[in-house]
Amino acid sequence: MFEVVFLGTSASAPSLTRSLPSTMVLYGRHRFLIDCGEGTQQQLLKSGLGFKRLNHILLTHGHLDHILGLGGLVSTFSRWEAIDRLEIYGGAWALERVRDLILGVVLRGARPNLQIEFIEISPGAILEDEHFSLSAFPVTHKGPGCFGYTFEEKSRRPFLTAVAERLGVPPGPERRRLVRGEPITLADGRVVSPDEVLGAPISGARLVYVGDASRVDDLVDEAKEADALVIESTYLQAEAHLAKKYSHLTAAQAATLAREARVKMLYLTHISRRYSGEEVLAEAQSIFPRTVVVRDLDRAQVVKER
Repeated sequence: MFEVVFLGTSASAPSLTRSLPSTMVLYGRHRFLIDCGEGTQQQLLKSGLGFKRLNHILLTHGHLDHILGLGGLVSTFSRWEAIDRLEIYGGAWALERVRDLILGVVLRGARPNLQIEFIEISPGAILEDEHFSLSAFPVTHKGPGCFGYTFEEKSRRPFLTAVAERLGVPPGPERRRLVRGEPITLADGRVVSPDEVLGAPISGARLVYVGDASRVDDLVDEAKEADALVIESTYLQAEAHLAKKYSHLTAAQAATLAREARVKMLYLTHISRRYSGEEVLAEAQSIFPRTVVVRDLDRAQVVKER
């Protein structure tokens, strides 16, 4: 299961009720901050997430409303020593702007108490462990090096307790070894293989995250059958000409993508001050009913639907 905390959900500029773009994805011990608009620090505190274990920052692109909060965040980290290492992932242009902000403005030659790594990404795998993987894919927006991110739990084989008991496999280390894929030898000399006590593979949850975008036809395959799709929705279809002019999406475009990709749930963010959440929701739900227009500090759990 992935948990998503929407820290900032406004488009381009903050409003009284919406902060600039920033989202946290949590999985087990991992915490990933996606983008970091101004005000993200305060939203981290309001949400109860705080600054601990905030080692990974994923940038969707380099526009200022998505990165300016990094200056203050790094300044806080360098004083409080909340973490000792910070990894910032993004396209080349986004990292260039962030590097200038952090090293040229915030630190200006000072030696911080934390190690900062700027990691340029390309489409494909970024991180993984035995339980999940994180990968990036290209997104069309204004400027080069724009990316979306896919978080996916690895498939697992359930342990068949009733079968293990029938075979005489005792609880404890023997069962753990079988779960790890290792055969065991019982006290009477019989060998039990993992295939005897593990069920068929069960696929895990899949979360697809898209920041700003100007088209969706190139995202259908990336979002296909995702358990959750998070994507921008800056304009309504009545002002589609503005969406095209400024390289953003309408609620109708985002909902059409969700329908064509057969996703399970659609979460719309990056909401313009020119519309109410209800207006955005009405347009999207007319195309894809399982839509939520998120607000600041909303939380969502992404699980595999069976």
